[in-house]
Amino acid sequence: MSELLRLSEVMQRLRAECPWDAQQSHRSLVKHLIEEAAEVTEAIEADPVSDADLCEELGDLLMQVYFHAEIARTEQRFDIEDVARGICDKLVARHPWVFDGAADPDDIDGVWEQAKQAEKQRASALEGIPEPLNTLAKAGKVVSRSRAVHVDVAMADEPITADAVGRQILALVQRAQASGVDADQATRDALRVLEYQVRDSELHARGSDS
Repeated sequence: MSELLRLSEVMQRLRAECPWDAQQSHRSLVKHLIEEAAEVTEAIEADPVSDADLCEELGDLLMQVYFHAEIARTEQRFDIEDVARGICDKLVARHPWVFDGAADPDDIDGVWEQAKQAEKQRASALEGIPEPLNTLAKAGKVVSRSRAVHVDVAMADEPITADAVGRQILALVQRAQASGVDADQATRDALRVLEYQVRDSELHARGSDS
């Protein structure tokens, strides 16, 4: 038997026969999903990486996916096959240079983001960025999305090493703390300004195209 099929059957029994599993909802499982993703990250960033630990943590995260799908199946909304079908269709559609014989694009990130915008009919490159992301991760998404679709907003692009990024961010946090500044709040404020500039640039670009 496929172990993926076995996992599906295990989750069906747990949902039906275990009192704790039976009472869970998508919302009640959010904290567990976040924790499992964090533990996968920890296993990946361990030095050295333990294949056994990483495999186990990936299994815990996979179980969360199957758990959510099983909740939806019992409510006759969708099931794990629908989840798999959706991601397969999405990956094939967004990689024509792999599956349709198209030439490799020069700007893969840009093509990917443009395909997402068209597919989801997004008016802005910033739509769809999850609000619960921490400030630094959200800033990274805003910048990468904006650059991928070539939004006309000036951004720093001087080369820098990963080590220098870490040291300089930490130094800024230290200086902020010493100055009585909330570094996270200050970054959120600056990020809101950048988001406004991106959306304003997109609006002007649409106006010039019409």
